[in-house]
Amino acid sequence: MLSILIGHAYFLRFDPKQFERAKPYPPLATLQVAAQVRRAGHEVALFDAMLADGTADFEAQLRAQLPQVVVLYEDNYNYLSKMCLARMRAAACEMTAAARRRGARVLVAGSDPSDDPDPYLDAGAEVVLIGEGLEPLRQLLARLDRDLHAPVEQLCLGLSGIATRVGGQTVRRHDEAAAAAPAPAPVPASVADVSAGRQVLWLGADESPPSAPPRTPVDDVAWDLVDVDRYRAVWRGAHGRFSLNMAGSKGCSFRCAWCAKPIWGNRYQPRDPQAVAAEMLWLRQRLAPDHVWFADDIFGFRADWVRRFAAALAAGGGGLPFTIQTRADLITEAMADALRDAGCQEAWIGAESGSQRVLDAMHKGTTVEELHVARRRLGERGIRVGFFIQLGYLGEEIEDLRATRALIEATRPDDIGVSVSYPLPGTPFHEQVKAQLGAKTHWEDSGDLAMMFQGRYTSGFYRAFRDLLHRQVKLANSNATRDAEAARLRQERTRLRRQWQVLLGREHRHRTPVSGRAGAEQESQPRGVVAGIAAAT
Repeated sequence: MLSILIGHAYFLRFDPKQFERAKPYPPLATLQVAAQVRRAGHEVALFDAMLADGTADFEAQLRAQLPQVVVLYEDNYNYLSKMCLARMRAAACEMTAAARRRGARVLVAGSDPSDDPDPYLDAGAEVVLIGEGLEPLRQLLARLDRDLHAPVEQLCLGLSGIATRVGGQTVRRHDEAAAAAPAPAPVPASVADVSAGRQVLWLGADESPPSAPPRTPVDDVAWDLVDVDRYRAVWRGAHGRFSLNMAGSKGCSFRCAWCAKPIWGNRYQPRDPQAVAAEMLWLRQRLAPDHVWFADDIFGFRADWVRRFAAALAAGGGGLPFTIQTRADLITEAMADALRDAGCQEAWIGAESGSQRVLDAMHKGTTVEELHVARRRLGERGIRVGFFIQLGYLGEEIEDLRATRALIEATRPDDIGVSVSYPLPGTPFHEQVKAQLGAKTHWEDSGDLAMMFQGRYTSGFYRAFRDLLHRQVKLANSNATRDAEAARLRQERTRLRRQWQVLLGREHRHRTPVSGRAGAEQESQPRGVVAGIAAAT
């Protein structure tokens, strides 16, 4: 049996925008892996970076526990981990180096290591898991259990889905390369491990073998390793309620040109809806959240899945209000009914743009009309709607931005999230713009919102456009009950219209030159676009 410290490197304190939002969620994928490693018989501890002060907290835990193996497994459900923020990469590398100095064997997994293993190998990681990495992780831990000091070359023989260093060179081993390598005796996935004398169970699904004891959510997500009360205190202190996260599926089968899928590829893997309902009921009874955030890229996908989920919740006494992510083209009348019946409180839709031309360039597969229809259907059933919006996609012009503003004005979503297009490695979009990328290849944190390729406008212009969109949504959803409040609201709306006129009337001043270094900040006003708008109004 190995002593293993499993952790991740997303520190909320290193992301000022998210720290201010104060909506932290436990690292779901990390906890799932911790549960699987523990079921295999190992002694498991968790380092949860989310609410930690910094990497010094990780080093203190290393000193206290002296683990034989450290697994840095990023939360694949956290979209900010997929974005590979530079500050989090630096933290992961610091943690890797610290673990190696303490003599631990170090394995690393996540979106950024899958895309670019070199920084992690440079920091001292011995093996990087490519993609989800569950099978190579299982094999590596079984081999380390047999021989903790086995050289890396021996550990990796015959394995696929990994990256490591061979003779100073980074080598990615895929199925073909692994098949050609002489492999040691295989380690079975669901039979007795003779050397350790115990049952090894790595299923990654909702089913157990007939002979296995009944499983509870703790067997699949190591909730007992999390300081849930600390999360509860942050949430209640900032928002007066407590939310926890779940997942009913993995992955997404759609092929938007900008969306990276280094972990699950283009597969959509739904769980059994009864098992998902059982997990929610368990969370309600044991951890008592007020709300659940489903971290799926697409929740439910089919109305009949959601109906079975709703029925299982009802049979168990009722679930919890929840928020999901979905697509406009999936919101049929039947889906909207099923979501309402299941307890969906809020649905976030990847709207991206109000311009059909931009949606088609993204290979989004949805229409502007579907956005209007989905917003109406969900709203009629009392479900709040949020729109994710992207600004600055390749080829977007001022007419497309005006169309996005018109979409928000017409549909009046309850909330929006706005970003500029971010070229993630491994995407068609990244291939289109990679020749323009400069030294800045990652945002420092999620509030960066800097253009990293040669878009039509400067980053400052897009930030100003974002701010006005947010104000438009806020004012559209504001109501006044007193005369004085109504007068103030009219003034604010008049001011917003003037600010839109100023920004859009001067948009030509903020266009980037046809040629020039990509990623450069080229503000046409030294004091910035937002200050210029404020001064003009």
